[in-house]
Amino acid sequence: MKITAWRIFKTKPAAQPFDGEGARRFGGRWNSKGNRMVYTAGHYSLAVLEILVNLDRSSILPSYLVSSVHFDDALVERLDRSRLPANWRHSPAPPELQRIGDEWLASRSSVVLEVPSVVMEIENNYLINPQHLDSSLISIDPPQPFTFDSRLLD
Repeated sequence: MKITAWRIFKTKPAAQPFDGEGARRFGGRWNSKGNRMVYTAGHYSLAVLEILVNLDRSSILPSYLVSSVHFDDALVERLDRSRLPANWRHSPAPPELQRIGDEWLASRSSVVLEVPSVVMEIENNYLINPQHLDSSLISIDPPQPFTFDSRLLD
């Protein structure tokens, strides 16, 4: 079975949105600084929500693009939710989540890790290891312009 995931990202001339560089430079909920990881959402609408909860609304809204990514279900490892700490949905994220993600990256056990979304707990995000040998098995559609509905920003 094929899975489609979505990534919304800022329009930057030199950016490579699927190289994990942003996550390496800044860290994230599921990775510490120094580790490359690409964050994608299991649904287009979830990708929008994931951006909105992290958006600095005091700044001018930059231009965004959206790409869909496709991969076979056999490439996905699913995180056992019993490994999540009770406070896994808190902000800032508990350090245990970065440890889980970093251990997964180091293990190279799969190219994709399915994790629950903090924003919509019953939905999933897909973390991609861009340095995994199987990363070439993930297909990425060309980016398309994305514009937020202004009602979401009021």
